[in-house]
Amino acid sequence: MSVAAPRTATERKADTLAMLGTPAIDVWVASADIVNGAMCAHLVPLSLAWIGERVVIAVGSDSATARNIREHCTARLGLGPTRDVVMIDAVLEDIIGVAEAPPALADGDAAQADWDPRTADGYVYIVLRPERIQAWRESNELSGRTLMRAGCWVV
Repeated sequence: MSVAAPRTATERKADTLAMLGTPAIDVWVASADIVNGAMCAHLVPLSLAWIGERVVIAVGSDSATARNIREHCTARLGLGPTRDVVMIDAVLEDIIGVAEAPPALADGDAAQADWDPRTADGYVYIVLRPERIQAWRESNELSGRTLMRAGCWVV
């Protein structure tokens, strides 16, 4: 198997932004809680919307994901297949009930995420601000994989 030459940082950023803007793309969302004194990880696939350089996910307001992120204010997200990975470490910016969401947020989420949580009961939008974004395809792209650090693009 031949491995493609590594992309430049600019190409990786463009590819990452294209992936984040893909309609009906799903993201693995990892959150955690402390249960009986031990860290308990929680991982679920969810629909993603990329709105104003923020990740927006819609979840049940009483779900483990919502509880964990509300409590600890962080999440780790993974997009793409194993040979085209985007990893995002994010912090909670806001949790908004679907009935209270600004139209730009709710409409933007529905347009990209392939479903509209406003048609379901008990959902909230979780708005996450990326703090670190990394992207790589093969081991030859591990060096320089960090595209965003401390919430600022380094590319």
